Amino acid sequence: MSTVVVPAWTARRALALVERNAMIYRRSLTPLLNALVEPVLYLLSIGVGVGLLVGTVPGVDVPYAAYVAPAILATTAMNTAFNQTSFGVFARMRVEKTYEAILPTPLSVTDIAVGEVTSAMINALVTSIGFLTLMAVSGLVTSAWALLALPVSVLISYAFAAGGLAVTTYLRDYSDFQYIQLFMLPMFLFATTFYPLSVYPEAVRPLIQALPLYHGIELVREPMLGRLGWGLLIPVAYLLAFGSIAMAVATRRMTRAMLR
Repeated sequence: MSTVVVPAWTARRALALVERNAMIYRRSLTPLLNALVEPVLYLLSIGVGVGLLVGTVPGVDVPYAAYVAPAILATTAMNTAFNQTSFGVFARMRVEKTYEAILPTPLSVTDIAVGEVTSAMINALVTSIGFLTLMAVSGLVTSAWALLALPVSVLISYAFAAGGLAVTTYLRDYSDFQYIQLFMLPMFLFATTFYPLSVYPEAVRPLIQALPLYHGIELVREPMLGRLGWGLLIPVAYLLAFGSIAMAVATRRMTRAMLR
């Protein structure tokens, strides 16, 4: 059985693709602005609207909106990165045939994969900065440790950008994206985005804790509530491992598909 050799990559070659994507986004900021619309609507409708009924969250003594906002920030980083390396890469790989035009250049498939993930991480950081600024203006930042949300958003976006890239290699056409939503939407709703882990039965909690978004939310929410501890190293390790495994799968499958 033949093996697929994943070519080495260089930062310079990968950054060439990042520059290419940046030039496209520079011409139109609409995709990045759209990435902020949904989280803002969730914050207003659930964080503020439902928050008027909930009041202060028991056990953390912060308004409900301040409890939900960090989770929405983590979700914003996730969605921005995942959408770019799933919908965007699928279009460039299967419809626009962009990569077919790139491969005759010095860029390898691995350069393309690294460049796409890096580009998605940058865009996720930009949207995270925008949402964190909105939180600060709205008075929802309760701790100076909130600034840790920005490097954490980079880690979250790495994990989900790599995950989106890996998933995209298995998609056959646009109709397959509906299967992605069968996982992404329930994860968004149940990964402690709107209520703490303690509301779940003991038997269900390990399933929730296995979700990658749960670890992203923990990394953003805990520092923003002023709670730091060595236990936060667990979600850091989880997201690093998740992203690295997904990246390895993505590069191998993209190499097999493009160079066959």
